[in-house]
Amino acid sequence: MSPSPARRRVAVIGTGAIVSGSHLPALRSHADRAELVAAVDVDPARLAAFRELAGDGVTGYTSTDEMLDAVRPDLVLIGTPPSLHREQTIAALEAGAWVLCEKPLCLSLAEYDDIAAAEEASGAYASVVFQHRYGSGAVHARELIASGELGAPLVAHCQTTWHRDAAYYAVPWRGRWATEGGGPTMGHGIHQFDLLLHLLGPWAEIRAMATRLVHDTESEDVSTALVRFENGALATVVNSVLSPHEVSRVRVDCADATVELTHLYGHRNDDWVYTPAPHVPSERAAAWRTPAADVPSSHTAQLGALLDAHDNGVRPPGSGPAARATLDFAAALYKAAFTGLPVHAGEIGPGDPFYPAMHGDHPHWAPKERA
Repeated sequence: MSPSPARRRVAVIGTGAIVSGSHLPALRSHADRAELVAAVDVDPARLAAFRELAGDGVTGYTSTDEMLDAVRPDLVLIGTPPSLHREQTIAALEAGAWVLCEKPLCLSLAEYDDIAAAEEASGAYASVVFQHRYGSGAVHARELIASGELGAPLVAHCQTTWHRDAAYYAVPWRGRWATEGGGPTMGHGIHQFDLLLHLLGPWAEIRAMATRLVHDTESEDVSTALVRFENGALATVVNSVLSPHEVSRVRVDCADATVELTHLYGHRNDDWVYTPAPHVPSERAAAWRTPAADVPSSHTAQLGALLDAHDNGVRPPGSGPAARATLDFAAALYKAAFTGLPVHAGEIGPGDPFYPAMHGDHPHWAPKERA
C-alpha cells in the first residue's frame, strides 16, 4: 500500500470576506490534506484579524513576493480584486506553486495567455474558482447529458438576475474595466454561464446586447445573449444586477427530459429538477433523480478536486482550455454586444481589440480616462 501524499502547504493572498468565509472553511474541511501556513494582505489590521480567525501557525506578510520567497508554498489561494489576479497568479506559478484564484482569473484573453505561458514555463497550474461545477447535482446532470441519457440537448436558458445597489458600486474598483474587467457579465453571471458551458460543451456562435440602465459605471449593468452550441442547441443568457427578485437558474431542454437548476449562490441535489418527456417510461426517469451522495457546490468541493489533481500530478479541473473557454465566451459576448455582429468561438486573438480588454476600446464603452 503506497503512503498517503504529504499535506500541501497553502498560502492565501487577500484575507477579505471570500477568503475568510469560503476558502478558510474549505481548508479546514481538507485539513488532513492541506495546511494553511501563510497569509498576505496589504492591510495589517485585516491581516491580523484573519490570522486570529485562522489560528496558530499562519505567518502574516504584507508582500506577495516576500511570502513566496520565504514560504515556497505548494498551493496559493487568491482572493484579491480582479485587477491583481494576473500578477499574483504569475508570481505564484513562477515560485512553483499551484494556484486557485477567484473569478475572473484575469481581465482579458491576453492576460489569460500570459498566465498560460507562465504555467508552461513553471510546470505548475492555475485554476479559477467556478465552484458550481463541483456539486454532486452538477456532476450528475453533466454525466446524464453527455451520455445521451436525456436525449439530444435542444434549448437552454441561463439566468443570473441579481440586485446590487449604488453602495455596492461605491467600492472604487467595482464597475471599472481596469479593475473589475466588466459588469455582471464578468463579475456575476460568469458562474452560471460557466456551468452552462460545462453542461453543454463547446459553444459556436453568440449574438448579444448590453447596456447601462441604472448604475453610473463604465461597464454594463445588464447583458443578454443568444448562443448556438456546437451540438446545435440554442440558449439564452441573461446577466443582471437590476433584479429585485434574485435568482440563479440554468435550464436545459433535451429530447427526453428537461433538467432545471434554481438556486442563488449555491446548490444541492434537491435544487435540480428532472421532468421527463411524455414518452419516457417512469422507471427510466426514476434513475435520473438523485445522485448517491449530496455534495453542495462549494469551494470545499472544488478544493478537493484540485488536491486530487495535485496528488496525481495532473492538470486540475477549472484550468487550461476549460478556463479559457469561459473567458472567451465573456469576451465574445462583449464583442457581439458592442459591435452588433455575431461572434464565433475562438475568433478573438492577438490583433483583435477585444483580446487585450473586454471593452474592445469601443468609443461608447472604453474607460473614461481614455484619451
